[in-house]
Amino acid sequence: MTIATLLNDFYRRNNLSAKGGESDDWFYLKFKFFNLKLPNSQFRKDVIYIHDVQHVLYDCDTTLKGEAFIAGWEVATGVWKHFPIGIMSLWAMGFSLLNYPKEVFKGYNEGLNTIGIIDLKIEKKDLLNLSVLELKKLIHKKEAKRKDKLKYIILAFWCLASLTTFLVPILLPLVIIFQFLI
Repeated sequence: MTIATLLNDFYRRNNLSAKGGESDDWFYLKFKFFNLKLPNSQFRKDVIYIHDVQHVLYDCDTTLKGEAFIAGWEVATGVWKHFPIGIMSLWAMGFSLLNYPKEVFKGYNEGLNTIGIIDLKIEKKDLLNLSVLELKKLIHKKEAKRKDKLKYIILAFWCLASLTTFLVPILLPLVIIFQFLI
């Protein structure tokens, strides 16, 4: 079965628009008590299918728990090198660390031994015609990363960076308001 077939099934099972909403003007971040409506920028439209393929590849749904695994995986594979989508992944990892830290760590550990799909630089149509097994072979690193102390130092850095990316937009307005009250 091709990635395209599995992706269409993923969209249907998770009540998402066709093609993951890549042609929609808006997208929603769903939280427990509210949804946040955001503009669907061109850079997001160009890469959302890659993010969705990652969900298919690791059989993750679109719950916060599924997104936590994918955020950890993306950061470990180096998606942060691709501005501005990397900022969104760091933000998601920071948010996810506060909700599903185990899933973030599972995704991060899995990502250490894989190449990010975005870094394969495969045309969309070619990627969608692959099977899951073919794609897993393409992204598997020949040499697995060693599990040493350096890995944990790097993970700590990404945890701090992601939490900062998540918290600064929330705390900065509060600091500014607090300054006017003093």
